Amino acid sequence: MESVPVRCPVCHRDHAFSTPAYPCPCGRPTAPPLLADVPAVRVAHRSWNDAWVTVRCASCAREDQWPQPELCCPCGTVLRIPVRPVTAAPPPRSPVAPAHIPLPRTAAHPRPAFRPMAIRTGHDAVSAAGLYLTWLGFADVGRPGAGPASGIDLRGDGVIARVDSSTRPATLRAVETLWLNALGTSATGVFFSLAGYAADARARADGVGLPLFVLDLTGTPQPVNGPADELVSTGA
Repeated sequence: MESVPVRCPVCHRDHAFSTPAYPCPCGRPTAPPLLADVPAVRVAHRSWNDAWVTVRCASCAREDQWPQPELCCPCGTVLRIPVRPVTAAPPPRSPVAPAHIPLPRTAAHPRPAFRPMAIRTGHDAVSAAGLYLTWLGFADVGRPGAGPASGIDLRGDGVIARVDSSTRPATLRAVETLWLNALGTSATGVFFSLAGYAADARARADGVGLPLFVLDLTGTPQPVNGPADELVSTGA
């Protein structure tokens, strides 16, 4: 898998980023080609129209729209990884038989590999978070009857979750509201955000043990604090 060095412009931490590959309709695993010599860009405001890139399959030359690769730094900054643009179409290759390449496990806990769903709307973000909570082992995950006004977007057996699909980092108030709701219902609180977290919100979550995840546009949640890492490792 192609990997490029990425330095966070906020905390100056270095990362090695590898973009996930997904199967082309022809069966060949395909991923956006990364630019190693172009620095990553901090995501301050999101636009759905600018969050997709054109990628050409190296096997069949088919072009499709793929989520823009992103990395969430542990400091809470979301970075957009530059992708090499598609140029003139190369000559078609001889067809090859599709090969089955198992997806790597995201945790040591023995469970099937998580199958994400692409995020294009806020509704998709909530659905992707629900799939992930189910994958972690929580049962009967669904939308509560009270709706987002209660501060809870998902509820399951022993878990409640907030999904912030806005273009701004999640606030301290949002994190504390979820934490208090979790305490009141004796449930595990889990927060998902598309744009990361404010510094004070991240510090508060670390202090009370609230798991924080950032959702990228492939629909794959990334843990951004210790409680989230522990939840991924142990499951529900």
